[in-house]
Amino acid sequence: MFSHHTTKPTLTTRCTRLLGALALAAVVAGCAATAPGKTAVRLDDTPRIAVISAFAPELTVLLPQVQRPAKHRINGVEFTTGTLEGKPVVVFLSGISMTNAAMNTQLVLDRFNVSHVVFSGIAGGVNPSLHIGDVTVPAQWGQYMEWLMAREDKPGQYSAPAWMKSELTMPAFGMMHPRPVEVRSAANPQLSKKFWFEADPKMLATARSLQNVGLGHCLAATCLKQRPQLVVGGNGVSGQAFVDNKAFREYAFKTFEANVLDMETAATAMVAHSNGVPYIAFRSLSDLAGGGEGENEMGTFMGLAAANSAKVLRAFLAAWK
Repeated sequence: MFSHHTTKPTLTTRCTRLLGALALAAVVAGCAATAPGKTAVRLDDTPRIAVISAFAPELTVLLPQVQRPAKHRINGVEFTTGTLEGKPVVVFLSGISMTNAAMNTQLVLDRFNVSHVVFSGIAGGVNPSLHIGDVTVPAQWGQYMEWLMAREDKPGQYSAPAWMKSELTMPAFGMMHPRPVEVRSAANPQLSKKFWFEADPKMLATARSLQNVGLGHCLAATCLKQRPQLVVGGNGVSGQAFVDNKAFREYAFKTFEANVLDMETAATAMVAHSNGVPYIAFRSLSDLAGGGEGENEMGTFMGLAAANSAKVLRAFLAAWK
């Protein structure tokens, strides 16, 4: 028979083990805090205006104008710092869609010292009084696809849950009811609901002061029937869909009184609001979102619209104080 003896640890032994465990925990916590990708490090301390476009053709006309460019790459996104019209900027592509716009707007705010946010790009025209090539600078942006997909009780008849009806204040498009989004901000940490995200009043005032920007109206041998104009004010809406549908275009104009719709700006506007950073967006009409004759016009006028938006952006930066 073998006997098993258990030795009771002394107080000193227990204390030593406890101290060792605490030291190990501190080391692990310290490693976690300094692990790559866990802590956002500012790449540049200069206060800059973030200049955002959604996809390459929109940025192509801006990047060559950046003076003293320096490249930075984060999570696969290339950021270019330098000056544009004498103003310190950080220029980059958000990527197409609401998710990319929100994610990379927050990324630039985390990694650079951003004083203001400016979006420049193309959009689909919703207001029937506007034309391809026009540049719009909406006073506020909303997310029109934050929808309730309503229950169909009978063919063509839909009903919303009783507890949700109080926030369904806008007309539906069939079963689709637009709703406000939930939002917090540094200034108001309590969860609230909001549909419209307002552009900065001072930035809008500067946009309204712009004169004789000289918007283009011809692309190669193709010229527009109307000379493009700059329109400051009104509404813009954003959502995940590329819209090429006359009925929905008419709905968007009637319901939201929108001048334009796109796939990014309202997401960037919400992030700017949550961080307390002023923003403005310049969007030029590349197409009529399904309201024109024949096929969608974006393929033809995308370059002209992107160039017009960039012209207004540069005029704005030159005038901004």
